[in-house]
Amino acid sequence: MQALALPQSDPAAPTLPAVHARFTIVFMALNGYIDLRSDTLTVPTPAMREAMASAEVGDDVFGEDPTVNALQELAAERLGFEAALLVCSGTMGNLVALLTHCSGRGEEVIVGDQSHVYIYEGGGSAVVGGIHPRSIPNRLDGTLDLDDIRQAIRPKDAHYPETRLICLENTHNRMFGAALTPAYTQQVAELAHAHGLKLHIDGARIFNAAAALGVDVKALTRGADSVTFCLSKGLSAPMGSVLCGSREFIRLAHRRRKVLGGGLRQAGVIAAAGIVALEQMTDRLAEDHANARALAERTAQVEGLQVDLARVQTNMVYVDLRPELPLDAAEFCRRAAAHRVKMLPVAPRRIRAVTHCYVSREEVDEAAQVIAHVAARC
Repeated sequence: MQALALPQSDPAAPTLPAVHARFTIVFMALNGYIDLRSDTLTVPTPAMREAMASAEVGDDVFGEDPTVNALQELAAERLGFEAALLVCSGTMGNLVALLTHCSGRGEEVIVGDQSHVYIYEGGGSAVVGGIHPRSIPNRLDGTLDLDDIRQAIRPKDAHYPETRLICLENTHNRMFGAALTPAYTQQVAELAHAHGLKLHIDGARIFNAAAALGVDVKALTRGADSVTFCLSKGLSAPMGSVLCGSREFIRLAHRRRKVLGGGLRQAGVIAAAGIVALEQMTDRLAEDHANARALAERTAQVEGLQVDLARVQTNMVYVDLRPELPLDAAEFCRRAAAHRVKMLPVAPRRIRAVTHCYVSREEVDEAAQVIAHVAARC
């Protein structure tokens, strides 16, 4: 793969989305691989590094970091809320939200049994907040059945935890990166509010959902009481997530963030990258989705492999190894890595590949060739 020089920061240089649309800039130079394990592996763009270096900063615990304040105002406006709060990670943002909505120990949140909050966040809501998770099945499209939600809402009885919150995930990681529609989210919001409950959206990749569905991101948050989204992953910032909600909710959430050790000082150096992420990186996510579709279609043609093309909506491709293939997922990924393509084994016979701004169409084609090569030589 031919190395390419970084663009210089002058007015005549191509915009970052255009640069990313044409070729990989630094990612291959960093690790020598076409790395499809996750979009969490993205690195800050040159514009982000420049913004971070020149960011105006102050003490955010005092609310005096102007760049953090600007990011929070921008995020709230983009997602259709009154206020927002910068947090260290999506896990922290979700936990702060749950602690704010469920203020009493022993209260309950309804979650999907395949949700990130339920599986991948260390049981934080129970460990830290004494919040009881009530899991119900995620459907293949990432949604929760409305009747299942209704039946999971506890009656007023001292024997039961008190239901306070419903949590959705959009896009849904474990359900093949599925994008939940505005109509569905609105239905859940109406159900929640009719029963005196709140709705929180784990929107780590909600801008991917907006790109996949061709809607403004506000359409995906309408009716929700809070939402988190990641500045990293497909948006390429080095760290950070934002929690959005009403002014009163964010006031209370600020206290929970402090309890969790999330009070930040001169965080403008992080927020500056987040502003670039929102201004420059959201509009190019459809390119990642197109690359994922191309990889899925090529891989689906390989003997011994199976890809459900109907479920490739965003930037995630899940590949199943057919029974006749004499390799498990871990060994398949090991052999692919020997040819400079990294993927993630997520089950004994299932592999995940995730596209992002540092994987070009040419690299997708190369990855598809490697996958076919490994499968053919089993």
